[in-house]
Amino acid sequence: MPPAPVIPRSYAQWRHCIVHECGLTLTAAYIAERLQALNQADSQETLRFRRLYGDAHWQAVCGWFAQARQEAG
Repeated sequence: MPPAPVIPRSYAQWRHCIVHECGLTLTAAYIAERLQALNQADSQETLRFRRLYGDAHWQAVCGWFAQARQEAG
């Protein structure tokens, strides 16, 4: 059985997970798309995310995407 997924607790862990584990590129377009989706508090996707991971993690992920946006320039 594969190990249980680790939920990132810091920006560095989250970025490593996104880039290295998921193989995604944090482009400006991708970051903007995710921020728009996550900031729609009443969307089914966001409600599901918040229900699964909690509001604190949802807020952290929003902040991490905002930090990645700043770093992408």
